[in-house]
Amino acid sequence: MKILLLGAQGQVGWELQRALAPLGQLLALDRRSADLEAPQALAERVLHEQPSIIVNAAAYTAVDKAEADQDRARTVNVESVALLATVARQLDAWLVHYSTDYVFDGRKSAAYVETDATGPLSVYGQTKLDGEQAIRGSGCQHLILRTSWVYAARGGNFAKTMLRLAAERDELKVVADQVGAPTSAELLADVTALMLQRLTTDSALAAKASGIYHLVASGETSWFAYAQFVIDEAIRLGWPLRVTSERIQPINAAQYPVPAQRPANSRLDNQKLQRTFGLHLPDWQVHVKRMLIELTP
Repeated sequence: MKILLLGAQGQVGWELQRALAPLGQLLALDRRSADLEAPQALAERVLHEQPSIIVNAAAYTAVDKAEADQDRARTVNVESVALLATVARQLDAWLVHYSTDYVFDGRKSAAYVETDATGPLSVYGQTKLDGEQAIRGSGCQHLILRTSWVYAARGGNFAKTMLRLAAERDELKVVADQVGAPTSAELLADVTALMLQRLTTDSALAAKASGIYHLVASGETSWFAYAQFVIDEAIRLGWPLRVTSERIQPINAAQYPVPAQRPANSRLDNQKLQRTFGLHLPDWQVHVKRMLIELTP
């Protein structure tokens, strides 16, 4: 089995290199060798490699920048994804593609399920939704994995920003009226590998599994409570921070204006994935603690 991984140097791609390696021959490509800003060249490279599984961990993810950079966001998140799906159909290969909670408008009072109506609030969210629709319309076998609030020890993320600011300032203000589930790149990679392993060894499952799945850690929190958790855990681990969790002030999203509007409710129900693949997704705190231990000097 040959697996082609795109976006190998990103947060998720880096973890996927480790998680996918035991499944078969893995070809991990970064932007220099497979650029989603060059859709036709990308499609030609994939056709040349003839993989049986394509895992696309590359994307345009600069949410605010996308508002003024629509053409580039669309090239990466829609045009290249559509071509990948077409090639996957030609090769009879599985396409694994990561999407986002930003395809929803965040107005639902409960966690979103895969069949809920979408309604992106941003250019980024719209391009990710259009990419999903291109895959579904292609007829290829696919796993579209929607996730949220991704982080890793490698690269930048919210938790690392909080740690840096807590070492520099005397007080922090964090948005408290947006909720979701912080999800680690490590968890995304491990679950992806488990899903693919089961697909390739269970023909009955493979015959019915193609579709959209929500892949997030279990539980929920706000950005404010997430920040408090990170700071409390870091202090417990001995980080010399100036800000304690009591010195973090909750604010509304309206008090922290950004170019792209975010959904207030980013909760994604992960029961379909757990039920279909027989997996358990741990609470969000588990992998946050692991990351903080890894980052602790």
